[in-house]
Order: sequence, then structure tokens, then C-alpha cells
Amino acid sequence: MSAPQHCHPVVLRAAFACLSVLLMSPMATTAQSAPGQAGVVQSATDDPYLWLEDVTGDKALAWVRERNAVAEKEFAADARYEPLRKDLLSILDSRDRIPYVTRMGEHYYNFWRDAANPRGLWRRTSLAEYAKAQPAWEVVLDLDALAKVENENWVWKGADCLRPERSGQPYRRCILALSRGGADATVQREFDLADKSFVKDGFALPEAKQDLNWKDIDTLWVASDFGPGSMTTSGYPRIVKEWRRGTPLAAARTVFEGQAGDVSVAAFSERESGQRRDWVRRAYAFFDSEHFVERAGKLVKLDIPSDATPASFRNFLLVTTRTPWTVGGRTYPGGALLAVDFERFMAGERRFDVLFEPTTRHVLEEFATTRDAILVTSLDNVNARLTVLRHADGQWRRSEVPQPAGTHTNVVGTYWDSNAYFTAVQGFTTPTTLQLRQAEEPTQAQTLKALPAFFDASGLSVTQHEATSKDGTRIPYFVVMRSGLKLDGRNPTLIYGYGGFQASLTPWYSGGFGKGWLEPGGVLVVANLRGGGEFGPAWHLAAQKANKQRSWDDLAAVAEDVIKRGISSPRHLGIMGGSQGGLLVTATMVQRPELFGAVVSQVPLVDMLRYHKLLAGASWVAEYGDPDKAEERVWIEKYSPYQNVKKGARYPRIFLYTSTRDDRVHPGHARKMVARMSEQGHDVLYFENIEGGHGAAANNAQAARMWAQTFSFLWRELGGKPQ
Repeated sequence: MSAPQHCHPVVLRAAFACLSVLLMSPMATTAQSAPGQAGVVQSATDDPYLWLEDVTGDKALAWVRERNAVAEKEFAADARYEPLRKDLLSILDSRDRIPYVTRMGEHYYNFWRDAANPRGLWRRTSLAEYAKAQPAWEVVLDLDALAKVENENWVWKGADCLRPERSGQPYRRCILALSRGGADATVQREFDLADKSFVKDGFALPEAKQDLNWKDIDTLWVASDFGPGSMTTSGYPRIVKEWRRGTPLAAARTVFEGQAGDVSVAAFSERESGQRRDWVRRAYAFFDSEHFVERAGKLVKLDIPSDATPASFRNFLLVTTRTPWTVGGRTYPGGALLAVDFERFMAGERRFDVLFEPTTRHVLEEFATTRDAILVTSLDNVNARLTVLRHADGQWRRSEVPQPAGTHTNVVGTYWDSNAYFTAVQGFTTPTTLQLRQAEEPTQAQTLKALPAFFDASGLSVTQHEATSKDGTRIPYFVVMRSGLKLDGRNPTLIYGYGGFQASLTPWYSGGFGKGWLEPGGVLVVANLRGGGEFGPAWHLAAQKANKQRSWDDLAAVAEDVIKRGISSPRHLGIMGGSQGGLLVTATMVQRPELFGAVVSQVPLVDMLRYHKLLAGASWVAEYGDPDKAEERVWIEKYSPYQNVKKGARYPRIFLYTSTRDDRVHPGHARKMVARMSEQGHDVLYFENIEGGHGAAANNAQAARMWAQTFSFLWRELGGKPQ
């Protein structure tokens, strides 16, 4: 079951060599006050619920269990819940799901969970086998067996494998990241792909928020917790070291040190055109970094803007801009993709080839590289386009890849030694297909895998509309509903939004949303709010810091437009979001409660006067502002839900869902909001998964429970009949 990802607080949105993300009008300079809000802001020192920030404290967990018991009793009494949970679990465990793969040498690797393997199998096969309906897989690591032997609740967090020196050579060594219960902090261990076992006396690091990358077979770049003072205030590494095999970590050479107030540092190596380049990245704010490349044994800072991002492709340096950059006698717009010969740039050349130049409604979404091509995915009024760029005879040549109407295409696999690449094509009512393409033949595609129809989409239509926000800005949104649906304002309707960190919401295929909401007759609205990236960096900048209120205004405008069109009415209209989206829907509920009949807030930020002091919160100051600065606190305290929720106000019922093991967005946010609203006499439902991390679920069973709770709650509150 695919679903929108809660993506904002990932510190490094992408590795340096892979600029595609993880998640407009000029930015105004004045903050907007929350409509109709004049609530008394309570200082953190007066907060009676600070004790709920003690994540694993006995008193706090006892409170959590009491609230969970109330929620479980309510869901157990709902006739929708158990059948829906079983349906969703069957989708999540279905063997008909697409097993996405990563090619390493001759093998195609996949991580797979199902009913028999709840923690998952890391496995591999050949391309010929993969193309079959039922491939034969070779198990490389059984995570359930490992967890049983080691008595740990391991959750897979990925593998970083050392690329061989030449094409055709086998991959041999990897660093595996394993998490206890789904947290961002991981244990990392060296693994041998040939022996299918962990390397005895190999590289290994204890649990921490950390970043490891290969330099060569005997050397790692390590950014980790090296003891007191080695982590930033955001809880990420500020020191990166070069660690040689067979030596203690304490003896590793320090390569770079950032500042305590930075977000993080990291280092990695890449090979382009037969040479290796060693990089260091210092992220001193969420969207601002310094990039250094090793030259003759010294780190040389790359002369690009702090909010631009570099990458290498063959002999080229690629740069994506975030804001306009004037250099070499020309101004390049924000959201552009630029290219220049790497060595000439280092020698002082500042004239770039423009590979992508945005317009108001056609913007860069992401890009990826093959051996000889750059694959550019762009959004044209939130509809995907895919362009292949190849450099030959001193020129860049472009080819458009045809796109099926009503779908979105993502590049989901590219390879350094091949021009083959995978794309995933999907739409709200179109099951995902996985296609194998060649950069040399942009109009040709081989469909390797396709999802079955996990829900009945017959009669569903997808339309795109625009609402007008408070300041006159047009806000697009998608509507998925039955053709010919009577527009009498009585249709249960769910608006899903995010509105932050330049993350875009594009059409997706979700068996869960389909089975839980669309098939029973619900209307789904996906809102493309400012703060996201649907119209490039300027769309994000327009609702950042002092202008964050615009995201809430945009959501309210979409709700008003949905009501005006007769699609729904406040009694039947709900909103849902997770992480930054959880803040979005909770803040909008507090400001405009008359618009909604129900709210689902998942792993949310809520106490915005303390968010920067909790877990990774300090890394998001670039998005929201610093509550410790009086001039910035002014705009934050106007919308912070925890401080502005009022006794006596009439709010729609809200369901808050979080995870004890979320070490990104602190569970104290949701806990305290529930405690305060309950104290004020509001009807609040709460569930906290004891494990699961920021994704809120550590396995398919937990995910099925979460989404069954979510959709049964929405049907109950928005007037749907039991199915």
C-alpha cells in the first residue's frame, strides 16, 4: 500500500551525488495573523504537560496506555474497523506488490515484507528472473531470523554497498543499517554479499544517528556520535572522520568539524570519468550548506551559493539553484539545473549550460543520471514530464519521454555503468507499472511489473481545480470522486495536504486510500499548498518562516472552494496530514474549526514554541523560524496549535497518531496536545504506536492497524455508512 510519505525532517534530503529529493510568487516580508485568533500564549515554563516529553518515562507511558485503551475500545466497537484492517493487511502483504529493485553487478536486490516475513527479507535475482511473473529469489539476509537470534526488534534501514572499480566486477561489501523499532538512529555493520554474512571483525558502529560511506574497500567516511560534543544541537553528527580497517574508531583521522549549531556534516566518495572525487558537506541550515571537494590533499570549498546543490556527471559539475544566482555576467533563476566542465569550473570558469530553466508553472522536480544521460523530471502545472539529456559534439540534446495522461512518472532506478533505467508510472486510479527504459530510446519501454487493481476504481474521475487563497494566489488541487456524483454538499470528503519543506504532492496509486476511502464512496482531495515544491523553490519560499501562515490559509481556501462547488460541506469534510502535514491540519483546525467535521493529525509538530528543543527540531529553524528570537517568536506564537487551542471553542473531532520510537518528531507534541484539549473539554482520540519511528509503523501489521483506524475514524465522523 503506497501512501504519502512524511518526509520533512530528514536532514539530508539526498546524497550529494543524487540531487533528486527525498519532501510561485515572491516571498513577502510581513507575517499574517491567524484569522480570528487572539488566544493567550502560554510560555514553556508554565507548561503543565512537560512531563509527557519524557518519552519512555513510567508516568508518561502509563498515560499513553490509558489513551490507547480508550482508542482500541472505540475501534473494536466499529463495524468497519476489523474488516478494513484485514483488507489493508492483505494489500500490504500481497505477493502482487511490485518488488522494487536496485541493480548491483549481475544481481537485482529487493527488500520484501509479507505475512511470513514481517521484518523482511533482503534478497536478489537476475534480470531474466525478475522479468518473470514469479521470479526465483535468493535470500541474502533474513531479518526475522536475525532479530530472533539477537533478540532485537530490527527494522531495515538500507544498505550502502561499495561500487567496484570497473563495470562487470561483482559487488562484495556493504554497510547495513538496522534500527531498533524503526527509529532514525541505527546500528551499522559490514556485510559480505558473497558469503551472505556479516564480516567477522569488520566495520561496525553502535546505535546512533550517523552517516557512513565507503572511500575504498579498507576505508570508511564516518560521521557519528563520537562522544560528548560531537553532535549538533539538532542531534546529528558534526564531525566526520576517515576510518581505516583494523584500527580502532578512536584512532580515525578527523577530516572535518562543523559547528554545534549546524544541522549535520557528512563525507562521501564518487567516481566519474575514471577518477574518484572525495566530498564533504557541511549543512549549517536545512537548506544551506557548504560543499568541499578534495584537491591535492586539501579540501577546497565549492564556489556556489549556499542554497545551491552540486553533483557530478561524467566530466561535468551540475548545480541546482534555489534562488537567483548572478555569476559570470548572467543571472540564473532559482530552480534551474546548470552544467559546466568540472575542471574548468575549478579553474575559474563561470559560464554554465542551462539544462533546465523554470517558468511560473513548469518547474524542476528532480533529476537522475545514467552512464551517459541526465533524466530530468519536471512538473507542468503539477503534471509530470520526463526529458532525457545527452551531451554529444559539444551540445546537449533533448528527447521527451511520452507520458500517459493522468499519471505521474518517477525515475526509480539508474546505474553508473549503464543507460538503462526504471520508471514507476501511476495515477490516483491507475495502478503502478514498473518500466525498464533505455536512455538512447526514449519512446520505448518494457513493462516488467504492474500492480493489480487493489480497489474498484470503475466510475472514478480525476479532475484538477484551483482555489483562491486569502492573498489572491491560485492554489491547485486534485479531486478524485465518482463521475456524476451529486454535488449536494453531503459527500464524505478528505483533503490531504503537506505544505512544507519544498515537498510536492503528485498523483499516486494507493491500495490503502482506494480500499479505505475511495471504493466505499469517499471523495479524495489532494491540495498543492504553498510551502511545497509543486511550483519550484519560490512556491516553498512563499510560505516559509514569517509567511508560514500562508500554508494554513491555502488549506482553508481549498476547503472553502470544495464547499462552494457543492462537493462537500463542513459536516462531511475532513483533513489529514502527517509530520509537517500534521502541523498543517492541526493549526488550520484551531484557526478555522467551522470548516471541518474531522481531523487526522499523524506524527505531528504541535508545540511550535518548543519544537527546536525536541529531538531533530533545531534542524527545522530554516523552515519555521527560531522561537528564541523575539521577532520570530511573534509569528510562530500566532499559529502554534498547542498555545492557541481554546477552552469553549467548538472544534471538529481530531484523531492524533504518533509513535514512541519516533526520534525525529518528538511524540511529546501529540501527547501534550491531547492532554491540553482533553483538559479543555474537547473530544480527542489518540493512539501511540510503541514502535515504528517517524513512519509510525515498524511492519505491515502495524501499518494496517494505523490506516484502518484512520479511515474508520473518518467514516464515523464524516457520516459514512458502515460497509
